Amino acid sequence: MAIAELGHTGLWVDDLPLMRDFYERVLGLTVTDEDAGLGIVFFSSRPEEEHHEFVLQKGRTAAPGAKQQHQISWRVESLEDIRAFHRAFQEQGIEVQQEVTHGNAFGIYFFDPEGNRNEVYLRLDRDVRQPFRKSIDFGLPAEQIYAEADRLLADDGPAYQPVQ
Repeated sequence: MAIAELGHTGLWVDDLPLMRDFYERVLGLTVTDEDAGLGIVFFSSRPEEEHHEFVLQKGRTAAPGAKQQHQISWRVESLEDIRAFHRAFQEQGIEVQQEVTHGNAFGIYFFDPEGNRNEVYLRLDRDVRQPFRKSIDFGLPAEQIYAEADRLLADDGPAYQPVQ
C-alpha cells in the first residue's frame, strides 16, 4: 500500500466571493463546480485531467491571522511563469513574504486575502538537501537569476532563513 499523490486540499473561508476571485483571477485556477447553497467552490489547474485539486468552503471558524496550514504550493512550468507572478503580485499589491531559491526550486511565498500562505514554484533539476532557502529577486533578467541561484548555492552563509 502506498500513496500515489496528493489529490486535493481545501480551506474554510469567511468571504467566499473574495477568495474565489483571488484563486480564479490572480492564480488562474478554473472553477470546475460550485454549490451556492452549500457555499463551496471546486478548482483545478488542469481540469482536463483532474476535476479539482483545491476547494474553498464558507465556514471558517479560526480567527483572522490564526495559523491553519503551513502553505499551499502551486507548481509552474517555467521561470517566465515565476517572473510573471512576480510582476502580477507587484502590480496588484499582493503581499509577498519572500522570493527564494531552494536549490532544487525557485519559489515565491505570498498570502491570499484571508492570510493563507501560498507558494508558486518551479522545480529545478538539482538534488539539494532541504531545508534550503535563500532570498532571490525574480525581477532580474533570467540569466542573472540563474547565476545568482548558483552563487547562493555555493555560498557558505546560512542555508535556511526561516520567515515568520
